[in-house]
Amino acid sequence: MSYKKITLKFCILSITTLLLYGCQQKSDVKNDFECKERFFTDLEEVIDVKNNFVVQVPKHWKKSLYTDESQSSIYFADTTKQLTEAILLDINFITNSIQIDDVFKLKIEQEILSDKLIQIRSKEISFLQKPSYYTVSIGKKGKFKLSYTFSFCFINF
Repeated sequence: MSYKKITLKFCILSITTLLLYGCQQKSDVKNDFECKERFFTDLEEVIDVKNNFVVQVPKHWKKSLYTDESQSSIYFADTTKQLTEAILLDINFITNSIQIDDVFKLKIEQEILSDKLIQIRSKEISFLQKPSYYTVSIGKKGKFKLSYTFSFCFINF
Protein backbone atom coordinates (compact mmCIF):
# COMPACT_ATOMS: atom_id res chain seq x y z
CA MET A 1 0.00 0.00 0.00
CA SER A 2 1.44 3.39 -0.95
CA TYR A 3 1.09 5.84 1.89
CA LYS A 4 3.00 8.50 -0.03
CA LYS A 5 -0.33 9.43 -1.61
CA ILE A 6 -1.59 10.44 1.79
CA THR A 7 -0.20 13.64 3.20
CA LEU A 8 -0.14 13.39 6.95
CA LYS A 9 1.67 14.03 10.14
CA PHE A 10 0.83 10.68 11.58
CA CYS A 11 2.34 7.72 13.20
CA ILE A 12 1.01 4.64 11.48
CA LEU A 13 0.79 1.80 13.93
CA SER A 14 -0.15 -1.74 13.18
CA ILE A 15 -2.94 -3.26 15.19
CA THR A 16 -0.44 -5.38 17.06
CA THR A 17 0.97 -2.26 18.70
CA LEU A 18 -2.51 -0.86 19.14
CA LEU A 19 -3.71 -4.04 20.82
CA LEU A 20 -0.59 -4.68 22.88
CA TYR A 21 -0.98 -1.30 24.52
CA GLY A 22 -4.70 -0.63 24.06
CA CYS A 23 -5.86 -3.90 25.58
CA GLN A 24 -4.09 -3.04 28.83
CA GLN A 25 -5.90 0.29 29.18
CA LYS A 26 -9.56 1.26 29.42
CA SER A 27 -9.96 2.37 25.83
CA ASP A 28 -12.00 2.21 22.65
CA VAL A 29 -9.58 -0.48 21.47
CA LYS A 30 -10.43 -2.75 24.40
CA ASN A 31 -14.13 -2.27 23.68
CA ASP A 32 -13.85 -2.88 19.93
CA PHE A 33 -11.57 -5.95 19.90
CA GLU A 34 -11.45 -9.21 21.80
CA CYS A 35 -8.28 -8.59 23.72
CA LYS A 36 -6.38 -11.59 24.97
CA GLU A 37 -3.24 -11.00 26.98
CA ARG A 38 -0.11 -12.04 25.20
CA PHE A 39 3.31 -11.73 26.76
CA PHE A 40 6.62 -11.71 24.94
CA THR A 41 9.94 -12.40 26.59
CA ASP A 42 13.59 -11.74 25.75
CA LEU A 43 12.81 -8.30 24.31
CA GLU A 44 15.13 -5.77 22.75
CA GLU A 45 14.59 -2.11 21.96
CA VAL A 46 14.70 -1.15 18.29
CA ILE A 47 14.99 2.53 17.33
CA ASP A 48 13.92 3.81 13.93
CA VAL A 49 16.59 5.37 11.71
CA LYS A 50 15.44 8.96 12.40
CA ASN A 51 15.06 8.43 16.17
CA ASN A 52 11.31 9.14 16.10
CA PHE A 53 10.20 6.07 18.04
CA VAL A 54 11.37 3.01 19.95
CA VAL A 55 9.71 -0.41 19.94
CA GLN A 56 10.37 -3.42 22.16
CA VAL A 57 10.08 -6.75 20.34
CA PRO A 58 11.40 -10.28 20.89
CA LYS A 59 15.08 -10.56 19.95
CA HIS A 60 14.47 -13.46 17.55
CA TRP A 61 12.05 -11.49 15.33
CA LYS A 62 13.29 -10.46 11.90
CA LYS A 63 13.73 -6.68 11.64
CA SER A 64 14.01 -4.35 8.68
CA LEU A 65 14.48 -0.58 8.82
CA TYR A 66 13.58 1.90 6.07
CA THR A 67 13.67 5.66 5.70
CA ASP A 68 13.15 8.32 3.05
CA GLU A 69 12.53 12.08 3.16
CA SER A 70 8.96 11.76 4.50
CA GLN A 71 8.98 8.63 6.64
CA SER A 72 10.85 6.28 8.90
CA SER A 73 9.74 2.64 9.21
CA ILE A 74 10.51 -0.56 11.05
CA TYR A 75 9.08 -3.88 9.90
CA PHE A 76 9.04 -6.90 12.21
CA ALA A 77 8.08 -10.53 11.60
CA ASP A 78 7.95 -13.54 13.87
CA THR A 79 9.51 -16.00 11.45
CA THR A 80 9.34 -18.86 13.97
CA LYS A 81 5.59 -19.26 13.35
CA GLN A 82 3.73 -20.68 10.40
CA LEU A 83 2.15 -18.09 8.11
CA THR A 84 -1.33 -18.70 9.55
CA GLU A 85 -0.08 -17.84 13.06
CA ALA A 86 2.49 -15.19 12.20
CA ILE A 87 2.60 -11.69 13.61
CA LEU A 88 3.72 -9.02 11.17
CA LEU A 89 4.25 -5.54 12.50
CA ASP A 90 4.95 -2.53 10.31
CA ILE A 91 5.36 0.81 12.09
CA ASN A 92 5.82 4.01 10.09
CA PHE A 93 6.34 7.56 11.21
CA ILE A 94 5.21 9.87 8.41
CA THR A 95 5.90 13.58 8.71
CA ASN A 96 3.39 15.33 6.45
CA SER A 97 0.28 17.24 7.57
CA ILE A 98 -3.37 16.12 7.48
CA GLN A 99 -6.65 15.94 9.35
CA ILE A 100 -8.80 12.90 10.13
CA ASP A 101 -11.75 13.88 7.95
CA ASP A 102 -13.93 12.33 5.24
CA VAL A 103 -11.32 12.99 2.53
CA PHE A 104 -8.62 11.21 4.57
CA LYS A 105 -10.94 8.26 5.28
CA LEU A 106 -11.87 7.99 1.59
CA LYS A 107 -8.17 7.92 0.57
CA ILE A 108 -7.53 5.12 3.06
CA GLU A 109 -10.53 3.14 1.82
CA GLN A 110 -9.40 3.57 -1.82
CA GLU A 111 -5.92 2.29 -0.91
CA ILE A 112 -7.48 -0.72 0.83
CA LEU A 113 -9.64 -1.48 -2.21
CA SER A 114 -6.67 -1.10 -4.56
CA ASP A 115 -4.96 -3.88 -2.57
CA LYS A 116 -8.02 -6.09 -3.16
CA LEU A 117 -9.05 -5.95 0.48
CA ILE A 118 -12.55 -5.44 1.87
CA GLN A 119 -12.93 -2.94 4.68
CA ILE A 120 -15.25 -4.42 7.31
CA ARG A 121 -14.91 -1.84 10.06
CA SER A 122 -13.51 1.63 10.65
CA LYS A 123 -13.73 4.05 13.53
CA GLU A 124 -12.36 7.29 14.93
CA ILE A 125 -10.98 6.71 18.42
CA SER A 126 -8.75 8.25 21.04
CA PHE A 127 -5.48 6.32 21.41
CA LEU A 128 -2.68 7.42 23.74
CA GLN A 129 -4.85 10.50 24.27
CA LYS A 130 -4.45 11.42 20.58
CA PRO A 131 -7.06 11.56 17.81
CA SER A 132 -6.78 8.30 15.93
CA TYR A 133 -8.50 6.25 13.26
CA TYR A 134 -8.43 2.55 12.48
CA THR A 135 -9.74 0.24 9.79
CA VAL A 136 -10.12 -3.53 9.75
CA SER A 137 -10.00 -5.24 6.36
CA ILE A 138 -10.03 -8.82 5.15
CA GLY A 139 -8.60 -10.49 2.09
CA LYS A 140 -6.97 -13.62 0.73
CA LYS A 141 -3.44 -14.53 -0.22
CA GLY A 142 -3.55 -17.80 -2.09
CA LYS A 143 -5.62 -20.14 0.05
CA PHE A 144 -5.03 -18.18 3.28
CA LYS A 145 -7.59 -15.80 4.73
CA LEU A 146 -5.91 -12.70 6.13
CA SER A 147 -7.00 -9.89 8.39
CA TYR A 148 -5.38 -6.45 8.20
CA THR A 149 -5.75 -3.59 10.62
CA PHE A 150 -4.36 -0.18 9.85
CA SER A 151 -4.33 2.43 12.58
CA PHE A 152 -3.38 6.06 12.31
CA CYS A 153 -2.48 8.11 15.36
CA PHE A 154 -2.13 11.88 14.99
CA ILE A 155 1.06 13.19 16.54
CA ASN A 156 1.37 16.96 16.84
CA PHE A 157 4.93 18.29 17.13
